[in-house]
Amino acid sequence: MSETIRILIVDDHLALRIGLAAMVTAKPHLQVVAEAADNASAIAACAQHQPDVVLMDLRIPGGGGVDATLAIRQRWPATRVLIVTTFDGDEDIHRAIAAGASGYLLKGLSSAELVAAVEAVHRGKTVMPPHVAALFRERVLRKDLSPRELEVLRLIVDGRSNKEIAQQLQIGEESVKTHSKSLFQKLGVADRTQAAIEAIRHGIVHL
Repeated sequence: MSETIRILIVDDHLALRIGLAAMVTAKPHLQVVAEAADNASAIAACAQHQPDVVLMDLRIPGGGGVDATLAIRQRWPATRVLIVTTFDGDEDIHRAIAAGASGYLLKGLSSAELVAAVEAVHRGKTVMPPHVAALFRERVLRKDLSPRELEVLRLIVDGRSNKEIAQQLQIGEESVKTHSKSLFQKLGVADRTQAAIEAIRHGIVHL
């Protein structure tokens, strides 16, 4: 490619930013114009440099990569966001794509894979390795949890009893049981322990 692709790298670990920069700048048409370590600095860097592609980690201070992706795509729709993370929960993937990310890659990929992905999203394509795409399809088929069910599930993962959940959410214990039964059905589990395991495995709740 002869066209220069301007890249912003967003990751709160300096060593990882250095590694990603080394991988992409091995190609003369890829140029790292800025780096950022949190949500606010990512938005500021986009405003200043208006990069073509953003390499975005999911876990960054100040709101996280999904929020940053949504803000960037709303303000600079021509900028493509490519998630590069260690998290492979199908909920993580779903949230990122829903926020406007053009691709989702897992860290540990080769330089050639990263370069190809950057070039592809710059051309307007969506990039997901087969494993990630399969997880994304799995999430699409699963029913959404309601906001209240998500609150109950997070507290279940936190080890709270029904009574404690009821007190914190200011609802009755019977309501907690009703929400729990509903989220168990949606997750395809039989009890609280299985629900907590599935919530963490899918990336619905992070410890």
